[in-house]
Amino acid sequence: PAEKAWIASMATAPVARPHLSFSTILRSLSQTPHRLRRRMFVTWSPDQELNQVRQRSGADMKRKLEWYDLVALGVAGMLGAGVFVTTGRVAHKVSGPAVFVSYIVAGVSALLSSMCYTEFSVEMPVAGGAFSYLRVTFGEFVGYFGGANILMEYVLSNAAVARTFTEYLSQAFGVDDPKSWRVEVDGLAKGYNALDFPAVALILLITLCLCHSTKESSIVNVVMTVFHVIFFGVVIVACFANGNPKNLVKPRGLAPFGARGVLDGAGIVYVSYIGYDSVSTMAEEIRNPSKSLPIGIAGSVLIVSALYCLMALALCSMIPYDEILDDASFSSAFKNMVGWRWMGNVVGVGASLGIVASLLVAMLGQARYLCVVGRARLVPFWLAKVHPSTGTPINATIFLGICTASIALFADLEIVIEMVSIGTLLVFYLVAGALIYRRYVKLGGGGDISSPRPTLLFLLLLTATSIGFTLSWKLNGGYWWGLAMFGAAAIAITGIFHRKVPRNRSTAEWSVPLMPWPAAASIFLSVFLMASIRKRAFLRFVLWSCFITLFYALYGVHSTFHAEEMELEMEPERGASESNHGEPSPPPQAKLEVQGP
Repeated sequence: PAEKAWIASMATAPVARPHLSFSTILRSLSQTPHRLRRRMFVTWSPDQELNQVRQRSGADMKRKLEWYDLVALGVAGMLGAGVFVTTGRVAHKVSGPAVFVSYIVAGVSALLSSMCYTEFSVEMPVAGGAFSYLRVTFGEFVGYFGGANILMEYVLSNAAVARTFTEYLSQAFGVDDPKSWRVEVDGLAKGYNALDFPAVALILLITLCLCHSTKESSIVNVVMTVFHVIFFGVVIVACFANGNPKNLVKPRGLAPFGARGVLDGAGIVYVSYIGYDSVSTMAEEIRNPSKSLPIGIAGSVLIVSALYCLMALALCSMIPYDEILDDASFSSAFKNMVGWRWMGNVVGVGASLGIVASLLVAMLGQARYLCVVGRARLVPFWLAKVHPSTGTPINATIFLGICTASIALFADLEIVIEMVSIGTLLVFYLVAGALIYRRYVKLGGGGDISSPRPTLLFLLLLTATSIGFTLSWKLNGGYWWGLAMFGAAAIAITGIFHRKVPRNRSTAEWSVPLMPWPAAASIFLSVFLMASIRKRAFLRFVLWSCFITLFYALYGVHSTFHAEEMELEMEPERGASESNHGEPSPPPQAKLEVQGP
């Protein structure tokens, strides 16, 4: 009882902070190397993440969501963003009619990754998603790096999807040019000079709705998702009714850009699957996480994968791939069909509503990510506050809504879509690696620790063989001997690891079967799909990585040092005070675990 009371008091007690004078700031910066060594690999236990860290937000999020809410949230989060944003572009320029195969490849990778997410989210039903999973496994910096990339992915993809909303809404009103509702400004760089005010208005409206209540937002989403799925069925039937199977092989065959184009397309359309991870961020608001999360995450991925493939096939059967327009592809296809022009307007209406539902879910998830990063004090702590009456992270919701609206006003879809895929795939790679690490390395005190070296060596070798396979594929002409050698090596390494390294029993109520094969396959596919993205997107991603690393070194590490380490230094004084009252002081490791992977 004394230990529980101490943990609760530590979670909510204010932290004494030094006076922020210029000399204090300089002194803190001079200690950056020392603090980095102490903080980078600091981990929290799942129990601390569930209780002590969560209490920092003040009020709890309200547990009102059921499994069907999660399925609807996952489906809505993926459907609008994916099929209406990426399908036409990828079919026209990258994959041809075989774009449906690109969706299958990306869907398999997403399903494997979703299984890793599910086990973590059942064990730790917190709003932090990948940030929390990585922080309890690999330490503070890896968790922060993954969380920052997830936030980047959400903000950029939501901005891009909001701009697509403007295109389809203009089609709904019978406007022929999808870009006509944007205001072009001379003097701004190309790609940033078309101002999109309807997209900004939509994002701000959704932000206000999300500040009010999660459950009411979910009810609206369920209604919109049911309508959206019915609408998808109507569009699929209409496309096939007006289509011709010959369009799938004309003018240059099913895969005019070859197998390389199909797999390159898979890397681009992967952005269509990012909505499912927002389901895991709802974990603090679910009534029965161990039952609802597996159904919600895996079920939404399977449903959306099937719909994506059917929609892609339907579009390419109705119109040859080289005639598909990049903007508002489905509406434009119907407007070119004699007697079906009205259907283009209907598609514009349905697509607009689907995109609204997708944004609703994605913005719901992004605020909860930032809320938990704020709890860890890696960003300003006021972003972690949960409003006591609405039970929503209102500060994080407003802040990210403004950021998303600002980007949606300027940035063109082409600029952000590939960078979003890089961030998504990297985080999914890290989560799969974290699951293997937790299942094969014993963590804890009292000597109950196993060496992490075999597991880390396996992850290193698996990554190296995945990179070797990918490079063999990407080189001009393809080196088939390299594909065979590195592919066989990846399978052999995984098989040896499976037989030689003992596995811990999962503490979660739901666990990934046949470990480590699903997580290893997720790592392999994530690396492979990342290589299909263009160099310019990687350069932008490197700049973003440098920025967030610098932010961590200059702000995050010092903020968490004062929030966590100073509490530990004060503990002897707390213990002495408590001992004067006849109560024992709990050991320091009850507060913080420091583990280097």
